[in-house]
Amino acid sequence: MTTLNINGELVRVDADPSTPVLWALRDVLGMTGTKFGCGVAACGACTVHVNGQPTRSCVTPISAVVGQKITTIEGVGSSPVGKAVQAAWIAHDVAQCGYCQSGQIMSATGLLETNKKPSDADIDSAMAGNLCRCGTYQRIRAAIHDAAKSLA
Repeated sequence: MTTLNINGELVRVDADPSTPVLWALRDVLGMTGTKFGCGVAACGACTVHVNGQPTRSCVTPISAVVGQKITTIEGVGSSPVGKAVQAAWIAHDVAQCGYCQSGQIMSATGLLETNKKPSDADIDSAMAGNLCRCGTYQRIRAAIHDAAKSLA
């Protein structure tokens, strides 16, 4: 049994310490908002925050996050930045199929937590590695700019 701090709550996880955080979230805890995409940290669908930093949960073992603060898509809206990003995603109708969007939102929130006025280059850099098969990259960038403006 491992205790993890997920979305501000201490949760006991009955899984091998080498189990990736993604599978602990989805299979053990039933938190299915974080998605499996590639399993090799290349697509970003599995992004969560660990101590505020966007982290690929598909390759991060639960042993590496004991004592750390994990935020998932289910909890990101409790912060002002996460709430602003989610509102901008809706306003810009970013999601098409929606599969990658939890990871996109987590990466965008991580960016705006540290950079309140990102340039297009900052956004492109922060979002690199978050793949969207539907190609909503322009709407993602516009939503991030709008979320930043709403937080100013």
